[in-house]
Amino acid sequence: MGFSALAVAAELPLHYSSVNKNGERFLCQQRKHGHIRYCKKPVSCNIKSNITAAATSGNNTATTGATSSSSCGGKVLEIKEIRERCTKWLWKGQFSINYFVSCNSDSQSNPGPPLLLVHGFGASIPHWRRNIDTLAKNYTVYAIDLLGFGASDKPEGFSYTMEAWAQLILDFLDEVIQKPTVLIGNSVGSLACVIAASDSSQTLVRGLVLLNCSGGMNNKAIVDDWRIKLLLPLLWLIDFLLKQRAIASSIFERVKQRDTLRNILLSVYGNKESVDEDLVEIIRGPACDEGALDAFVSIVTGPPGPNPVTLMPGISIPILVLWGDQDPFTPIDGPVGKYFSSLPSQLPNVRLCMLEGVGHCPHDDKPDLVHDNLLPWLAHLAAS
Repeated sequence: MGFSALAVAAELPLHYSSVNKNGERFLCQQRKHGHIRYCKKPVSCNIKSNITAAATSGNNTATTGATSSSSCGGKVLEIKEIRERCTKWLWKGQFSINYFVSCNSDSQSNPGPPLLLVHGFGASIPHWRRNIDTLAKNYTVYAIDLLGFGASDKPEGFSYTMEAWAQLILDFLDEVIQKPTVLIGNSVGSLACVIAASDSSQTLVRGLVLLNCSGGMNNKAIVDDWRIKLLLPLLWLIDFLLKQRAIASSIFERVKQRDTLRNILLSVYGNKESVDEDLVEIIRGPACDEGALDAFVSIVTGPPGPNPVTLMPGISIPILVLWGDQDPFTPIDGPVGKYFSSLPSQLPNVRLCMLEGVGHCPHDDKPDLVHDNLLPWLAHLAAS
């Protein structure tokens, strides 16, 4: 997720809306060779029937059906509850990493793999408040605050990179979960998951779910987009200004004001009702921590990291790509969006679902629609 209007340097908040290749919008439209669906209504959220259907079907597409109840029957967790249930893990013997785990008796007896939720830029574990309870009905769910975000450490002088976050994920799998796990990421969290899964030595990534995957830690990675080319001088100027401590501090203080954050969030969410005061607090709270400014500057001005275009062809595990078609940060008609939308016709292990009317954070924007596509895919994965 982008952090501010300044995040033109991080995620390019320009507004676009995409349609299918015929210039039309559909409830669900399947491309013959790509299994792409434009989904507006949620499909059935009967978890048991979805599991049965998915386990017995080789079809690589979602099904459509009646509109489900809110969050597939799961409750929205309160921020306070999430924070009280979090615990700490010491990474590399020096960095405190905040994480959350949730399961119930059904998920403990379920043979399905555990899930690890990885947030995007500026977010943290509570950004999954609308998803954890639903997913935990059938799976053990972990969520993590990446270094520099949420309640995890924000170490002074640390140079943040996509590779560091990917290694954090791999070490968490190895030391904490200790089982083959499905990684579910949003934005830069998705890219960190892709990098982790591309490590040829890892054996603990069972599957990938990518929610509007970013093309890099910041938009300097997307050099072949004409919009970025036009903005490159501005991006360089912003990098220069952010490296001036007094200027960076002034900008950051303005960025994290509640009204500023609310306006930014409204611009990147399709469902404006999802932008509530809790969401503003989820972003704003950790931004007030010591070290948050340094993390912000390092991420926006640092190297963009590995490009998913070079990594995806080397990943053979099952991959589900969910993409909000009203994402202004990684628009479907931009280089990253176009690449991911082409993958199902190139890689048999990739399935893509376009989510109509959804922005950059589908899991929080329209969680029902995400769950109704995610749960059958997970069930099929568990049964395979």
